[in-house]
Amino acid sequence: MEQVFEFAGNHPLLVTALMISFFVLIFSEMRRKATGMVAVTPGDAVALINNDAIVVDLRSAESYLRGHIVNSKNIPFDELSAKKDSLNTSTPVIAVCDAGISSNKAVAMLRQSGFESAYSLKGGMNAWSQAGLPVVSGKKTKSKGKKS
Repeated sequence: MEQVFEFAGNHPLLVTALMISFFVLIFSEMRRKATGMVAVTPGDAVALINNDAIVVDLRSAESYLRGHIVNSKNIPFDELSAKKDSLNTSTPVIAVCDAGISSNKAVAMLRQSGFESAYSLKGGMNAWSQAGLPVVSGKKTKSKGKKS
């Protein structure tokens, strides 16, 4: 225990940074719980998709065509408030963006609009790809068959 106090005395900036990080983490978790936002991992998202959840890809059309989750709907974040009426409020919705930041904002907006089962994909498409889950490309590929 003496070593802890000695370290704290020798490195006050490090200890202060550690304490600030700890309180920011606690505060953000409490705020997330209070607002009811739920971020799901890619594995949990697969389970929701298997139970008929709708995946809404919030990225641009170009990003969507480069690679997206199977059967996802591309509704860019800017257009979501106008097109949210095309979604069923009783069906679970998983919002997906590149890194999971825009999807949190989208989930907050959807929940305020009556979507009780709206979720954000934690880490976005980056986490989905890192988990090795399938991504579909919108670009057409040429077949490598022989020409007659």
